[in-house]
Amino acid sequence: MDRMELPRAARTLRFEELYRAWLRGEMTQGWAAGVLGVSERTFRRYASRYEAGGPEGLRDGRVAGGSHRRAPAAEVAALEALYGQEYEGWSVRHFHERYVEDHGGRRSYTWVKNRLQGAGLVKRGRRRGRHRLRRPRKPLEGLMVHQDGSTGIPPRPGRRWTGASRPSSGGRWESWGSR
Repeated sequence: MDRMELPRAARTLRFEELYRAWLRGEMTQGWAAGVLGVSERTFRRYASRYEAGGPEGLRDGRVAGGSHRRAPAAEVAALEALYGQEYEGWSVRHFHERYVEDHGGRRSYTWVKNRLQGAGLVKRGRRRGRHRLRRPRKPLEGLMVHQDGSTGIPPRPGRRWTGASRPSSGGRWESWGSR
């Protein structure tokens, strides 16, 4: 059972229940459509498809098959077997070169890499760091003057602030030894 089968079955059962209630005259098409979350016109389309084909008529034809671009399972199995038997431990880049040149492969490097990683034959590469790293700004002379009047520079070891609470209000820095 694929991942779409369960929701599809639940929708079909719910529609059949509402369809029978509509046929018995217990509810209108508009009410049934509202319960399903579709328009009245869509409910009528569902009803005509259900009458024509039964529960199979309600299947969504768009999701029936796979992508037309999907690789055949035999090709994927052959690729995985080729890597596992002849090129075990090779980097994907080097394997892809041999795959194209020696074995006539026509798939892209990214496709080959994704198939091998999906099969667990090759580990994923480590993630690179962020391009721009956030770092705390370096305190500069006069950096905070516009906000609190301080210079933003911490005192050098062996010095302390005397006087007022802020450098701009009349205090001064002095060494420990002088008084």
